[in-house]
Amino acid sequence: MSRFFATASDSESESSLSGDEILPKPVGGTYGKQPILLSDDEEDTKRVVRSAKDKRFEELTNIIKTIRNAMKIRDMTKCLEEFEQLGKAYLKAKNIVDKEGVPRFYIRLLSDLDDYLSELWEDKEGKKKMNKNNAKALSTLRQKLRKYNRDFEAPIAAYKQNPEESADEDQDKDEDEDDSDDMSSSDDEKDGGISASKFQKKAEDAEDDEESSDDEIWESDSEDSDSESEDEEGKYTTLAARFLKKTGPSGERQATEKKKEEKAKKKQDRKVKSKAEEGGEGELDDNEGGGEWEKVKGGAPMVKEKPKMFAKGTEITPPIVVKKLNEILQARGKKGTDRAAQIELLHLLVGIAEENNLGQGITVKIKFNIVASLYDYNPNLAAYMKADMWKKCLECINDLMDILFSNPNMFIGENIAEDSENLIVSDQPLRVRGCILTLIERMDEEFTKIMQNTDPHSQEYVDNLKDEARVCEVIERVQKYLQEKGSTEEICRIYLRRIMHTYYKFDYKAHQRQLSTGQESKSEQDQAENEAEDSAVLMDRLCKYIYAKDRTDRIRTCAILCHIYHHALHNRWFQARDLMLMSHLQDNIQHADPPVQILYNRTMVQLGICAFRQGMIRDAHNALLDIQSSGRAKELLGQGLLMRTMQERNQEQEKIEKRRQIPFHMHINLELLECVYLVSAMLLEIPYMAAHEFDARRRMISKQFHHQLRVGERQPLLGPPESMREHVVAASKAMKMGDWKTCRNFIINEKMNGKVWDLFPEADRVRNMLIRKIQEESLRTYLFTYSSVYDSIRMGILSDMFQLEIPTVHSIISKMIINEELMASLDQPTQTVVMHGTEPSSLQNTALQLAEKLGNLVENNERIFDHKQGSYGGYFNRGEESSCSSSLTFIYTNWSSVFLILPQRSTCCNTTTSSMSGYTGRSSSSAAGGG
Repeated sequence: MSRFFATASDSESESSLSGDEILPKPVGGTYGKQPILLSDDEEDTKRVVRSAKDKRFEELTNIIKTIRNAMKIRDMTKCLEEFEQLGKAYLKAKNIVDKEGVPRFYIRLLSDLDDYLSELWEDKEGKKKMNKNNAKALSTLRQKLRKYNRDFEAPIAAYKQNPEESADEDQDKDEDEDDSDDMSSSDDEKDGGISASKFQKKAEDAEDDEESSDDEIWESDSEDSDSESEDEEGKYTTLAARFLKKTGPSGERQATEKKKEEKAKKKQDRKVKSKAEEGGEGELDDNEGGGEWEKVKGGAPMVKEKPKMFAKGTEITPPIVVKKLNEILQARGKKGTDRAAQIELLHLLVGIAEENNLGQGITVKIKFNIVASLYDYNPNLAAYMKADMWKKCLECINDLMDILFSNPNMFIGENIAEDSENLIVSDQPLRVRGCILTLIERMDEEFTKIMQNTDPHSQEYVDNLKDEARVCEVIERVQKYLQEKGSTEEICRIYLRRIMHTYYKFDYKAHQRQLSTGQESKSEQDQAENEAEDSAVLMDRLCKYIYAKDRTDRIRTCAILCHIYHHALHNRWFQARDLMLMSHLQDNIQHADPPVQILYNRTMVQLGICAFRQGMIRDAHNALLDIQSSGRAKELLGQGLLMRTMQERNQEQEKIEKRRQIPFHMHINLELLECVYLVSAMLLEIPYMAAHEFDARRRMISKQFHHQLRVGERQPLLGPPESMREHVVAASKAMKMGDWKTCRNFIINEKMNGKVWDLFPEADRVRNMLIRKIQEESLRTYLFTYSSVYDSIRMGILSDMFQLEIPTVHSIISKMIINEELMASLDQPTQTVVMHGTEPSSLQNTALQLAEKLGNLVENNERIFDHKQGSYGGYFNRGEESSCSSSLTFIYTNWSSVFLILPQRSTCCNTTTSSMSGYTGRSSSSAAGGG
C-alpha cells in the first residue's frame, strides 16, 4: 500500500522519510553484499530470452511492415531504402534460412511487391503525377526487384499458385500472438478481441449498458479495491510469498483448451466460407445471430436512381425547362460543384425536352451548354480532356450541326441577347444565343492538348490521331454553315482552322497525279481521286480569301506562312520564295506572338529544305543559317524544351512553353535538318577555304560546320564514321583533297539513306542532284588547290577525273575566270586551260601575312604613343620620340623587300612594297601584266 494513503501521524511520516534517506554507503569493494534496489517498472518487466531465429525473423517482419506502409502511400523512395535494408537483413539471417527454409512471409512480400510495381508501371497517368524522386525510385526498385527475384522464382511461383495457404498461416500466427497476449490479461479481456462475432456482440452490449454503467463506475471501483486489498492482506503471510510465481488453476487450463477449440472451429469456418465464395453460393448462415463479418464484393458501384428533374405531375413547358437550365448553370463554377453530375443533369434535361417535343430551339440551347460544361470539366489549362469526355464532345457537336442544317430558319450568334431569344416554334425564325465557331476553336485546342499529352511512341497516339479526320470533318461542316450564314470575320477564322489542318500534310495523291499525267486511270476509284480537289487548289482558294477580306494582321500572317510552307513542302520553290519576299514578314516577325514566331521558324526551315531539294545550295544555307547557328533548333521549332536553370526559366514559364509545343505528327526531322545544313555548308565552305587558304582576312561561312571540323581533327583515333556528323566531316576532308568519289561514298550510303535521304518524297532525284553538286564543287576545289602546280591542263582530263561533260567543265571554269576566282585563260582550239603565274607561292603568302601583321603593329604602336604624349602624328616630333616606331618600320620594310624579291615559278614580279602589302590576290589586270 502506498505511503501517501497511510493514516500515520506527521512525526511518523517524517521519521520514515528520514529513515529512507539515510542509507549506509558501501566502503571499499563491498558492492556485492549490498541489495540491488529496483524501480517499480524494472520489477514488473521480465527478461525474455529469444532464439536467433526469432530475432532475425522479427527484424525481417519489421522491415516488411515498413515497406507495406510505404506501398500504401506510394512512397517509392522509402520502399527502395527499406528494400535495400531487407536484403541486408536477409543476408544476416542466411544461416537460419538455410536450416529452416525461406519464410513464407518473405516470399509473400516479394510477390506482392512485384505485382504492386507492375501495376504502378502500367499506370501511365499515375506515373506522370509522381515527382521526380519517386519516379526514379520506382524505375530503380523495379529493376532491382526483377534481378533479386530470379533467386526465388520457384517459391514465388508456388506462392502464386496457392496464396491462401500462406494467408491462413499468417492469420494463425497472428492469432497465436493474440492468445499469448490475452493469457496475461483478465478473463474479460480474453472474451473480447478473439472473434469478430464476439467483438460485435460485446460492442452491442456495451452500447446498451453504457448509461447504467456510468453511474456505478465509482462505487464498483471503490468496493473492488477494498475487497482486493483485504483479500491480499489475509492471503499472504510474507512479502516474498506475495510476488512468487503462481501455478495456474484448473479453470485457466480449461479456458485455454476452450480457446484452442474455438480457434480450430474458426479456421474450419474460413475454409468453408472461401469454398462457398468460389462456388458462387449466397451468404453463409450465421449460427450466432448475425455476428459474422460479411465480405463486400468489389466492382462497379450499384446504379443509383437518377435524380428527378421535376416533381410528379408537373407540366413540362419551355419556360419551366429554361428555368431549370438556368438553375443548373448557376451552380457552374462554384466551389464544391460536381461537374460530372452537372453534365448528367444537362443530358437528362435534353432528353426530357426531346420527349415532350419542346422544339429544336430548346435542344440547341441545352446542347450548347453541354459542350461548354465538357470544356469546363478540367479547370486547369494544362489538363487535357479524357477519352470518354472527348467522344461525348464530338458527338454533341455533330448532333448540334445536324440540327442546324435541318433547321435553316434557326439563327445563332453571340450578339443575340437572352431576352431576345426565340426558342418556341412559331411563325418567327428561331433565335438562340451561342457561337458555334467558338466551340469549334475550343474543340481544336482540346485535340491539340490531347496529342501533346500522349506518348508519341505508343499505340494510344495512333488511336488519338485517327480522330483528326473527325475533327477536320466537323470543321468542314461548320465552314459550309458559316459560308451561308456567317460574317466575313467568322469565315476568315474558320478558313484559318481548315488551313492549319492542311498546310503540313504532303498531298501524295496530287503527287501521284503529277507523275502519272497522260496516263488513263484504270478504275472508278482512281477517277474519283483525280476529280477530288488538290490541296494546292484548296490552300490557294482559302488563303486568297483571307488576303482579301481579313482585317486582322495575325490571321493574314498565319495564312501567308502556311501557304509558303505548303508551297515549299511540294517543291514549288519559286512561288514560296516570291511569296516570302513580297510579304516582308522577316522585317516585323519579332513583334509577333510566340506561336506565330514558331510557325515562321518552321516555314523558313521548310523553305531551306525545299531549296536544297531543288539544288539551290546557297539559298538553302541562308534559310537554315539562323535556326542552326543558334543551337536551339528544337526549341525554336516548338518540338521540345532544352534543359535550363531556374534563373533562366521558372515553372510558370515552363508550363506556358509546354502548351506551345507542336504535336509529334507535325514535327520536322531535326537530324534531316542538320544534315541538310551541314552538307550545304560543306559544298560552300570547302571551295571557299581552298580559294582563300592564305588569306588572313578570311571569314567563316558556317561556324557550326567549322566546329564539327575541329571536333573531328581533335580525335586521336580516326575510325570509320558512325554518326551523321562524322560522315559529313569525313566527306569534307575527301572533298578538300579533290577526291569526289570518296566524298560521295561518305555522303550517300546505306546508313545515310536510312537516316536522311530516304525521308524525302523523291529520294532518287535528290541523291542524283547531290552527286552532281559534289562533282562540281570538287572540281572547283581541285582547281583552287592545285592551280599553282599546273602551267596548263586539258579540259578532257578534268572531265574524265570528275566524270562531268566537257560543256559542264567549260561552264564551271568560265564562271571562275569571270568572277576572278581563277587566274587563267581558255584556249578554245586545244580545249586547254592556261594558268597565269600571278598567284604568290606559299612562301610569299607567308611573307605577305607577316608584313600585314607588322604593319598593324606599327600603326597600333604609333597610335598608343601619340595618345600618351598628347600629340597625334606630328611631323617634327616623330624623329626624336618614336625611335622604336621607326625601327619597326625599318624592319617591316626590309623583311617585305627580302621576301618579295624571291623569284616565282615562271615570272619575275617587280612589285613595290606598298602594292604587294595591299595585294588582293587575283585581279585580271595583274594577270594580264604577269603574262
